[in-house]
Amino acid sequence: MLVALIVLHLLLSLGLIGLVLLHRGQGGGLSDMFGGGGGGGLQGSAVVERNLDRITIIAGLAFVTTNILLVLYL
Repeated sequence: MLVALIVLHLLLSLGLIGLVLLHRGQGGGLSDMFGGGGGGGLQGSAVVERNLDRITIIAGLAFVTTNILLVLYL
């Protein structure tokens, strides 16, 4: 159980790093590669950013949950 929780925690941490890097910064970001920078216009970019925000929040909450479970388990 502990090993599975640690592996899940590590995967979530790597996933969060990737998700944060995909977010748009001051002058655009890697999220432009997935529909934000092409001919899709402003609306396509907003949808991509909104979905990316949701996925990042869910992954962050899962990371916090596994962190709390690891603290309680140990």
